[in-house]
Amino acid sequence: MTERDVDLLVVGAGPAGMAAALIASLEGLDVLLAEKSDQVGGTGSTSAGTLWIPGNHQSRAAGFNDSAAQAEVYLNALIGQGARRDVIHAFLESGPEVIGYLDAKTDVQFLPCGKHPDYRNNTPGAAIAGRAIVPKPFDGRLLGRDFARVRPPIREFMLFGGMMVGKEDIPRLIGRFKSAGNFLHSAKIFLRYVADRLRYPRGTRITMGNALVARLFHSLRKRNVPILFDAPILDVVGGSNGVTGARLRVNGGEVQVRARKGVVLATGGYGHNKTFREKFMPQPTPPHSLSHAGNIGDGIAIGEKLGAATAPERCSSGLWTPVSITRRADGTAGLYPHLSLDRAKPGLIAVNSSGRRFVNEGLSYHDFVLAMFESHKTAPSIPAFLICDAAFVEKYGLGDIYPGTSDLARFERNGYIATGATLDELAARIGVDAAGLRDSVARNNRYAQTGVDPDFGKGDLELNRFNGDAAHKPNPCLGPIATPPYCAIAVYPADIAVSTGLATDADARVLSAAGKPIPGLYACGNDMASVMGGSYPGPGTTLGPAVVFAYRAVMHARGAGA
Repeated sequence: MTERDVDLLVVGAGPAGMAAALIASLEGLDVLLAEKSDQVGGTGSTSAGTLWIPGNHQSRAAGFNDSAAQAEVYLNALIGQGARRDVIHAFLESGPEVIGYLDAKTDVQFLPCGKHPDYRNNTPGAAIAGRAIVPKPFDGRLLGRDFARVRPPIREFMLFGGMMVGKEDIPRLIGRFKSAGNFLHSAKIFLRYVADRLRYPRGTRITMGNALVARLFHSLRKRNVPILFDAPILDVVGGSNGVTGARLRVNGGEVQVRARKGVVLATGGYGHNKTFREKFMPQPTPPHSLSHAGNIGDGIAIGEKLGAATAPERCSSGLWTPVSITRRADGTAGLYPHLSLDRAKPGLIAVNSSGRRFVNEGLSYHDFVLAMFESHKTAPSIPAFLICDAAFVEKYGLGDIYPGTSDLARFERNGYIATGATLDELAARIGVDAAGLRDSVARNNRYAQTGVDPDFGKGDLELNRFNGDAAHKPNPCLGPIATPPYCAIAVYPADIAVSTGLATDADARVLSAAGKPIPGLYACGNDMASVMGGSYPGPGTTLGPAVVFAYRAVMHARGAGA
């Protein structure tokens, strides 16, 4: 066994771990970052990359006023009795500070989202704009050969097998023949992609979570922060009275790292740990996860071994999205997350096995899945089915089927979508009650005429309208389902991240079952119990706290230890 001495050991090179290592280096600490896989990014690399940071200076500079005080009202109302107000206050207090710090000292830079409603915008303190920020797009060529170290997005989010596009690119690509500006924009990014593929495994114009990961990685490389790849943590050194380091598996051997100021656990949570899923998640345990396959609860298991507490006690544990199961050309299956591009659009409903609606389809992806769980108690709702017609698919797309698609035969053959010339035929193909489906569609079509959904209020919330079709009247979220063939896609619950993790204080110090900090042990990202207590307040609910508590952990550790 070889030995190594550092000030701070960070375990896990997702956004939380990379942020912690970068900030530690900036603060003058001798830091080592250990990653169990051969790439950086974890689940963050496949995410939208949004951070929820109330009061951020980017949005203020763009003219969007917001306050941490109002956000605190919102979170306290949303989370309720289980709220850890000291941790919430620390998150809100440090959020703008962290983003400003990174902006001034690193290449980790952000843009304001502008209007991007909180997900429960009918709750006191909620905001319509100003709280969400996204990383600036990044040129992967700046990483040279190390660009291959950045975990790519899921295949379903790339065109032509490797070209990333941002949300703002989509309407311009769809309307590429509608204006000279759209055509030039589309041609420019496509030609860039073609040139990239002569030298790189995928396109180097990267956006969203991939841009966040690449910016963190680029900043770490510029500061020569050492990163050990293929280096899983085996255990920590020390115990409940104090952690002084950890043992890592490196190149088939063991390295014992002495960490004078502590160990930061950022291993990504337990998304693919069957035991933890069964322990913390609703029953029956959802089998699908969008988290990185290496997220098997390493950090949480280590914490529990030391007697650390896990929290929150009462929540569904996952941060959820409905997913459809894609069929890729190579025969493998993938998961397409139905986040915001289809469910809120006019002319789509979601039904359970009774053929009945059970939810406002335009709710956040997390709330949509919570409604699936609730409906499943009385009628099988896993899977649920998104119902629309062929005209809807051609106009808006549906899941992995792009807008503009008029021939659905390929998707029918591979089982991704079911169609029927009549609603009864469609009901038979997907195994739902035909009378219930007919009634649900008839009710929807009546509501489309009036613009009012008395059953579930689709279109009532600002979030619904934000993701709907503003050009559609009278309600941007209600439209008829009337043009055969009728279409259906099955959707299942999948976790994007997890809420349950190691209980911490406001400085991300891991707490024992007695509520006392375990000296030298910190947790952030999905290893840390969610500050949101299992709720999902808005876009960036995971990444915002991940970066903030990485910062707070390092700032505390800087003053600790020998």
